[in-house]
Amino acid sequence: MQTIFNRIVAEKYTSPTQKVRVLSENWVQSQVYCPNCGNLSIDKYNNGRPVADFYCPTCGEDYELKSKKTAFGMKIVDGAYSTMIERLRASHNPNLFLLSYNWSTLEVLNLLVVPKHFFIPSIIEQRLPLSPTARRAGWTGCNIILERIPQSGRIHLIKNRFVEPKDVVLAGWQKTLFLRDEKDQKAKGWLIDIMGCIDKLLQHEFTLNDIYKFEPELRNKYPDNSHIKEKIRQQLQVLRDKGYLEFSGRGSYRLIA
Repeated sequence: MQTIFNRIVAEKYTSPTQKVRVLSENWVQSQVYCPNCGNLSIDKYNNGRPVADFYCPTCGEDYELKSKKTAFGMKIVDGAYSTMIERLRASHNPNLFLLSYNWSTLEVLNLLVVPKHFFIPSIIEQRLPLSPTARRAGWTGCNIILERIPQSGRIHLIKNRFVEPKDVVLAGWQKTLFLRDEKDQKAKGWLIDIMGCIDKLLQHEFTLNDIYKFEPELRNKYPDNSHIKEKIRQQLQVLRDKGYLEFSGRGSYRLIA
């Protein structure tokens, strides 16, 4: 995988915004493989498609691309809030590529993909409506809160200029595909929240009591649930059954690499 944009494809453009769009889209189409099936290339949709930018001709996965010349923060500006929530409920949102680059060298610094099964309403933040004097008065956008997505939902193809091995990327994608089987958004949210709690422990092996420390946080998020510890145990069992965790006995668990 080459990590330098092909500057020739954007020579006829003068707007920096247009240049970046053409350069980044050309690079993705020519260099990036499908992280779902491993197909060597993905194709670009015609301009004007409202949601996705690319698709895999082999497995049919859709991808949206967001590019930035600085590192992505914990909030990613997206489109209309109502449209995003509607997409999540209908389960037709695309996977998300996040690409950061160095403008002076046209080098790709980072490329990560967030699989669409990690997109649930709780990671979407509603922004304030535009003021009455704005051209689109009342329009309400949204932010994607990246820090609410577990590390297993942020799969790097390139990290700090280093190209990750393809087999590692594909394995990381396959590891969480079981989330697509969960159609209930609240149930999926529980699993993703427990994954996030495990991330916060910063260790591959942990105990049930370690996860119980997040009981107050989960109680605030799910105030209607009066059996938080029982729910935690249930979700750990699901993650174990799906091959995300391994139970090592006596209330101890281990993340499966």
